[in-house]
Amino acid sequence: MNTLALSCRAARGAALSLCAAVAAPLAMAQNAPGAPPRPAADDDAPTLSEVTVTGNPLGAAQTIAPAAMLARDNLLLKSQATLGDTLNALPGVASTYFGPNAGRPVIRGMDGDRVRILQNSGASVDAASLSQDHNTPIDPLAVERIEVLRGPAALLYGGSAMGGVVNLIDNRIPREPVNGFTGRADASYASGNREGSGAALLEGGNDRYALHVDAFARGSGDVAVPRELACDKPGAPALAWRICNSANRAHGGAVGGSVFFDRGYLGLSAAGYRSDYGTVAEDTVTIGMRSTRLALEGLVRLPGGFFESLKGQLSHGDYRHTEYEGAEPGTVFSKRGTDLRLEARHRPLGALQGVWGLQWDGARFAAQGDEAFVPPSRTRAAALFAHEELATDWGKLSFGARAERVRVSTPGSADTDRFAPGDRGFTPASAALGALVRITPQWQWTGNLAYTQRAPKDYELFANGPHVATAAWETGNPALGLEKSTSVDVGAQWQDGPHRFAVNAFASHFGNYLALMRTGRTVGDGDKALPEFAYTGVRARFVGIEASGTLRLWGERGVAANAGGSVLDLDLRADLVRATNLSAGQPLPRIAPARLGATARWAQGPWGVRLGFDHAAAQRRVPDGDRATGAYTLWNAAVTYRQKVGAAQLQWFVRADNLTNRLAYSATSVLTTTAFPKAPLPGRSVRVGVQAFF
Repeated sequence: MNTLALSCRAARGAALSLCAAVAAPLAMAQNAPGAPPRPAADDDAPTLSEVTVTGNPLGAAQTIAPAAMLARDNLLLKSQATLGDTLNALPGVASTYFGPNAGRPVIRGMDGDRVRILQNSGASVDAASLSQDHNTPIDPLAVERIEVLRGPAALLYGGSAMGGVVNLIDNRIPREPVNGFTGRADASYASGNREGSGAALLEGGNDRYALHVDAFARGSGDVAVPRELACDKPGAPALAWRICNSANRAHGGAVGGSVFFDRGYLGLSAAGYRSDYGTVAEDTVTIGMRSTRLALEGLVRLPGGFFESLKGQLSHGDYRHTEYEGAEPGTVFSKRGTDLRLEARHRPLGALQGVWGLQWDGARFAAQGDEAFVPPSRTRAAALFAHEELATDWGKLSFGARAERVRVSTPGSADTDRFAPGDRGFTPASAALGALVRITPQWQWTGNLAYTQRAPKDYELFANGPHVATAAWETGNPALGLEKSTSVDVGAQWQDGPHRFAVNAFASHFGNYLALMRTGRTVGDGDKALPEFAYTGVRARFVGIEASGTLRLWGERGVAANAGGSVLDLDLRADLVRATNLSAGQPLPRIAPARLGATARWAQGPWGVRLGFDHAAAQRRVPDGDRATGAYTLWNAAVTYRQKVGAAQLQWFVRADNLTNRLAYSATSVLTTTAFPKAPLPGRSVRVGVQAFF
């Protein structure tokens, strides 16, 4: 109980009270058989949807909201240095791609603070949404699986999830007992950027205790591309077939553990991440990023009363990155934040099941230096939410609501008159209704209707300075109101044995979309003059469609490749988003074009072969001042071989990206307009490696 009490004292205010609420019943629990099992990374059950924890707060086997997951082989063969590039091939998901070292997910045309990045369903504290050159302090090497929930998920995760949620699961706090020891090791080398990477994970324990330890590292040089690019970096050639200043060094790790009781578990973890990488937009500027994260998580099953279980999560992040001009430190960005989440699941009321919750988070942000375009700020938010599901003979209904109180303040700055003191309060409210209808054993229909509100962020309210990443003078508006949207999503899914197909159509209408709009003015003198862009509320509309499917081309339904059978499957995917600024009659910027992809997968015994392509149409639908992009097709291939050596299961792999070495530029990257032609997509690269489980 002493450790538990110390952890609770680390929280303040509302956090202290809620932490105590979780700690007390956990401290009373005793004599363990263990905690509820964690869902498997791959679900082989014959259901129409993957089991995705983020989209299933009640643990249901089928999601109403569109969801996807990367795990095991799919994660291994798609993993890149950034989260955005790793998820880029999924339907509805693109990447901001600020070169190969910084990229956040773009979901259904929305990025930044409209996409919520979570770690084990808890907040990730960083400054990645502030600027496209800021990477998330998360490396796919350390991740067990990635879950993506598309569409408005604000009821559970707040207004910053208007576009969707990306949840990274790493099991650093074990949620089930580990009998004995298990582990994983990865090692690989890629030719395109001369990258060497490795990771190791070890878990051990018994019915009462579990321990998790992991570590990872990667190092790469400048990325090869299919054209010569100029470089003004000391010691580098003036012209080279590589992206100037795109090298990267990163490493990190974590230690965590859990104790299990007869009614639940309690776990702690500590993680660190370090990265030094080139910013690409400027030939001599690098970023040194440092991040630490502490997390406390617990669950207790209650023996009687209205609630059957109580789950609590408390995390604290300390993020800092320094931008260096050569060897000289320049602007320093820092952020400290605490997130507390408490979920109570009530006992079934007939066919009705539900989760009610409280969430509190607070963060302090500061930027110091010549390129500090936002003042220091403090953000505090508290929320109540509820999610209910009603089972029926034909499927199920879901409904819920979320109410928040958000306060954003800044003391201004004594160093410059660009930043004045400010204090704003907001009360966002959201509601949603969903339905899943089983038409036949093979067919199901889903529908979602949501009304979502988001409070403006500190930079949208108080920015006033030069932002080098966007080559603009960005100006906030302290009088901004809530961002408001009404969204509808309709989908159909079909499955017959190994054959699967899913299609979703969506539309979102914003009555007040907070867009960064060109004002027509310039700020500054001479060579330092920049065009001004101001955060402005406009009417906007997003519409689109996503489709994916798998066809068994060869092999019987019940044949298992690892049992000696031979199968050939074809995976298909496509998406389209159109986003319009209705107030100006212009397209919104950085929207992915129509995309189409296919991958043929052959497997027999220990062997696996993949060959596929991703095609992006030309994107001519851009606002005035933005650069249009041409169409391109990127081919990829992979060969895998499984081998058992003693107690270890090895998987060797060779993966080739951009086989034809095609020159291409991303429509969702700001660099395509502001720094053309400095940052094309990477050229041909061959990665060889091995992954071992034991």
